[in-house]
Amino acid sequence: MYVAFEKISDQSRIWLYQADRKLNERELELVRQELKSFCEGWNVHGNRILTSFEILEDQVIVLAADESRSTTSGCSIDSSVRAIQKLENLLQINLTDRGKVAFKESGQIQIAPALGIRSKVQEGTIVSDTPVINPLVQTKADLNSLWIPAAKSWLNKYFPN
Repeated sequence: MYVAFEKISDQSRIWLYQADRKLNERELELVRQELKSFCEGWNVHGNRILTSFEILEDQVIVLAADESRSTTSGCSIDSSVRAIQKLENLLQINLTDRGKVAFKESGQIQIAPALGIRSKVQEGTIVSDTPVINPLVQTKADLNSLWIPAAKSWLNKYFPN
């Protein structure tokens, strides 16, 4: 059952999906419609759960499930991935490629392949205090630390100590 994002528990489990580009207003509205419809019917073994979503900076989708009554299972998580893949197809965007890194450059989200991220550090595009998405966020409360300095992330190995 869908609830507004601000009303879902801070302990709710979250999944992050980074679009490879910023979404325009028409696309954002489509995402909202599709995800609200999905959340209304999302269930765990036939039991409806409280769910929500948020779109951050027109580019990062946060899907949330309150697991206080029922823990999400493989089947329910698979259904959420299918909903995200449907958005990928409708909008011709990439949301599910885990081999990419989101960072901010001049306040804008940039996406780079993880395999080439070292060169971004070497050329100075990413410096120690460049904000990068923290891949360790797991709950809505963790969103307070969604953006962390590159030097405090797994990228720290590329910076001199």
